Amino acid sequence: MILMKDIIDENHPNIRKVAQPVEFPLSEEDQVLVEDLQEFLLNSQDEELAEKYGLRPGVGIAAPQVNQLKQIFALHVTEYDEKTDEFEPILSEVMINPKIVSHSVQQAALRNGEGCLSVNRDVPGLVPRHQIITIEYLDAQGNSHRKRLRGYEAIVVQHEYDHLLGKLFYDHIDPVDPWGEPEGIRLI
Repeated sequence: MILMKDIIDENHPNIRKVAQPVEFPLSEEDQVLVEDLQEFLLNSQDEELAEKYGLRPGVGIAAPQVNQLKQIFALHVTEYDEKTDEFEPILSEVMINPKIVSHSVQQAALRNGEGCLSVNRDVPGLVPRHQIITIEYLDAQGNSHRKRLRGYEAIVVQHEYDHLLGKLFYDHIDPVDPWGEPEGIRLI
């Protein structure tokens, strides 16, 4: 089980290193990593478990954040369903050896900025990202997938994808005008 103490912070040298592709079939170690990443996200979004284990809530986590320089990240993005009065998953999966193969020119950003499990401080500013992306990746069984994502889901995937490249969200913030809105950007 991944706990907050297992997540390396922005000062750890490996957070800035490029992750390596994963071989298939997955080794037992990589299969456990996949399961642990998924479990962390589910636990971090469960109020009781998050409080019990002191977890910060997350919608994505990448292997480099737990000091594994492998091209793997997990996602668990939900939205509130008024009919069921529950949060339903809209993007809940693991992406292995992902590649963003196309993206829109139009940019989008979260209105209040981004945060990160590996950054234990507030870093104010807009993080411009592509509004729409197409990503190709493998699942844990080695099956190929291609998804076109937009808006919030595209932003979350780009945030996690950056971890595989040794980048952090604040690398995208304009140091001169952190809250400056690039022309035509869509705020979410």
